[in-house]
Amino acid sequence: MLSSVLNSNPAIKMNVEIMRAFVKLRTLVENQSALLRKLGELEGRVDKHDKQIQGIIDAIKSLVSVSSNPQRLIGFKRD
Repeated sequence: MLSSVLNSNPAIKMNVEIMRAFVKLRTLVENQSALLRKLGELEGRVDKHDKQIQGIIDAIKSLVSVSSNPQRLIGFKRD
C-alpha cells in the first residue's frame, strides 16, 4: 500500500511489480480451477468407460466359458 502512495521511481516500480504478481496469482488460480473442472469431467468419462469395458469382459468370459452340456459330434463315427 505504501508503494502506491509514494511518488518516487523505486516506489512506482515496486507498485507495478506488486500488481503483476497479483495478476499472475489470479491467472494461476483460474487455471487451477479450470484444471480441476476438466479433471472432474475426465473422471466421469473414465467411470463410464470402466463400466463398458467390464461389460465387454463379462461377455467375452461368457462366450469362452466351457458349458456343461456336451456338444453333439458332427460327422460319422468309425468303429
